[in-house]
Amino acid sequence: MQSVGKPKGSLDPKRHLWVFGLLAPACALLPSQLVLRTGYEIFWWIGPVLILIVIPVLDWVVGEDGSNPRDEDYERLSNDRFYRWCTYLFLPIQLIGLVIASAMWAGDDLSLLDKLGLATTLGFVSGIGINAAHELGHRVEVLERWLAKLALAQSGYGHFFVEHNRGHHVRVATPEDPASARLGESLWEFLPRSVGGGFRSAIGLERERLARRDRGWWSPHNHILQAWAMSLVLFGTLIGIFGIATVPWLFLQAVIGASLLETVNYVEHYGLLRERRPNGLYRRCSARDSWNSDRLVTNIFMFHLQRHSDHHANPGRRYQTLRTSALAPRLPAGYASMIVLAAIPPLWRAVMDKRVLAHYDGDLDKANVLPRKRVRLAASHRAAA
Repeated sequence: MQSVGKPKGSLDPKRHLWVFGLLAPACALLPSQLVLRTGYEIFWWIGPVLILIVIPVLDWVVGEDGSNPRDEDYERLSNDRFYRWCTYLFLPIQLIGLVIASAMWAGDDLSLLDKLGLATTLGFVSGIGINAAHELGHRVEVLERWLAKLALAQSGYGHFFVEHNRGHHVRVATPEDPASARLGESLWEFLPRSVGGGFRSAIGLERERLARRDRGWWSPHNHILQAWAMSLVLFGTLIGIFGIATVPWLFLQAVIGASLLETVNYVEHYGLLRERRPNGLYRRCSARDSWNSDRLVTNIFMFHLQRHSDHHANPGRRYQTLRTSALAPRLPAGYASMIVLAAIPPLWRAVMDKRVLAHYDGDLDKANVLPRKRVRLAASHRAAA
């Protein structure tokens, strides 16, 4: 049962917890000091350890969030700049960590395995940085939209700024959306489809926007080129300062960051399909079209990304005002746990396929199904029934 607000009139019972979300980019600052003071080289891998092990365990121990903001508090929460600074501060911490890591990759003090661990940690920071960009990119304020592009610079995934806002939010939970996974589609099938489809969609959407304004592709107003230019400046500066030895590690952490984002995409809408109106058009996105989880710890670390149904229904809402909904389909664990399951397709299917079918009362035609798996899934469902 979800409560509304909190006794004693607090606008947000989680207010002072949001600063813990900054522990994610701090992972890039901590490894060298932790290894120096403890002697344990496992701390070069603190990023994946935190995201894939520590947070899932804490999710299980701490449990559900259980609070929603009250209607009468919405405006005050939205305008409270404390919450904005929690996302703004993510960026300098993230970038300082990348500079420190680049210096270490360029040196000879670390073994190849240690550098790999550090790159993996930076990749996880980069992936969560895309989530910070996701929050900032939905805002109308010019500053926050530029900060969103800056947050994407480390991953080189600047086209996400365009595709997520003008592509994914329009086509979500339909076969036309490359970022909505289909029932029966494994993560490893989904990744190339989502990465390639999202890239092509972003290019097309931005080209159309510029054409409507009588501007060419090479216009300085091109949002994709602006974001890519930030990546070029960032990587070019780091390579210029620390040398070409940083190139493979910068590339690796960017790939890991983008892959983490796309894995979360896979989890968020797996098998879900929006209903159609009588005229054939899809109905407006509802709470039933995104997988939610209200695990408190992951909510804090991912700025309420798990309240994904409300985000799609109301994309203009800031993260602190998002609500959990009883109508939304529920994941059995937090997003941090689910990305581990997603990497193991048989385990993922065993956990999730039955939940998709249960969500649609066993009607496979209501789900977003991978076409070549439809017959097999239908036969499997009939046998199970």
